[in-house]
Amino acid sequence: MDSLATAAGSAVAPLLEDFSLEMTGKDISGLDGARACIPPGTRINITFLGNEDPGTRLAAARAVRRSGCVPVPHISARRLRSRSELDAFLAALRSDGTADNVFVVGGDPATPHGPYDDSLALIRSGALRAHGVRHVGISGYPEGHPAIALPVLWSAMEDKTAALAGDDLSGDIITQFGFDADPVLAWVEEVRGRGIDAPVRIGVPGPAGIRRLLTYAARFGVGTSASIARKYGFSITNLMGTAGPDRFIRALAGGYDPTRHGVLKLHFYTFGGIENTSRWIADFRAAEGVPSTEGTGGLHRSLP
Repeated sequence: MDSLATAAGSAVAPLLEDFSLEMTGKDISGLDGARACIPPGTRINITFLGNEDPGTRLAAARAVRRSGCVPVPHISARRLRSRSELDAFLAALRSDGTADNVFVVGGDPATPHGPYDDSLALIRSGALRAHGVRHVGISGYPEGHPAIALPVLWSAMEDKTAALAGDDLSGDIITQFGFDADPVLAWVEEVRGRGIDAPVRIGVPGPAGIRRLLTYAARFGVGTSASIARKYGFSITNLMGTAGPDRFIRALAGGYDPTRHGVLKLHFYTFGGIENTSRWIADFRAAEGVPSTEGTGGLHRSLP
């Protein structure tokens, strides 16, 4: 292997040593197909979609656990109709052995369906710790949020991290995906400047059709100017192809400084499917010269 590939691999490796994935409750078959490419112990988030019932989410969490990975079920605060609904879901997770890790988010509804206005209210309810949750993920928005003012986002992050610490819960921050590494790294520096030292998982879109990527970007307020698109590796005037995040990851790795940015990892949004994304990660690691970690989660190690 030449020195250039080795250097690239050494830069990318820290970001990929403990990456996480995302799936929906309907992706169990895709998870089965991806098992040989996913390291044991990988964190897999299970989204909280409005058209999926709790049983579907619970089945997905059980499937993740059976695969040898760590399920991280999402809980959407504004979609919950009552405290009893929250308690029932958390109790079911605990009964299944899948309650250690959750991710909390406010959710899409403009008007709460029940008593929780946002994820901070859910954290402050005490229900998470009462049902055995030990680690809680929260959201981060490097490019802002289309419906929430920037000062509100910063205040919410500070309040949530303080609330988790006060409840003796560990946590991390998972960011919205983007196509430009520069604002992401600048945002992480501001996170650290505000005294927040939780690990940050940078949201990365897995390989997917360009039209689909742009649709999601428009929904979440992610920048897609022509210059950003070219930097990422696709053209907004040609929507027929697919695009992967290889350039973005290399740019992120090139600018990553642990002394300024703290602990950074990658979180893959599997817009093109969890199986395709997992195989892409395995191929990307090999191409970048990232060494396999046999025995501790090597990407090409088949799971039992």
